[in-house]
Amino acid sequence: MPDIELDPSETFPTYAFCPVMTALDVIGERWVILILRDLLRNPARRFQDLQASLKGCAPSTLSTRLKALEAHGLIERRMYEQHPPRLEYLLTAKGREVGPVVASLRDWGLLLQAQNPPR
Repeated sequence: MPDIELDPSETFPTYAFCPVMTALDVIGERWVILILRDLLRNPARRFQDLQASLKGCAPSTLSTRLKALEAHGLIERRMYEQHPPRLEYLLTAKGREVGPVVASLRDWGLLLQAQNPPR
């Protein structure tokens, strides 16, 4: 993993100016990273597909997270005129920008798993 240098003298007068906090305001809620992971793996997913992948995520929570991601411009909903109607969620270009963040989290997770194997 590449070394990332953080400037220790860099300060932010309020959390609103902190770029990490800005990012966490968008993707820091529980389940959001996993929703983005699933959409990065499979570009178009239905609500039911996401729900099946996210064991333990209540449907109301998933719905709330998807609406927030859409409001932030990371995903879009696409309705297909079929019978029955089909609705899919897709990443936008802005949403695909989160790919390297998810990949870095995966790499770090692999390191943690190697250091602390499941018993």
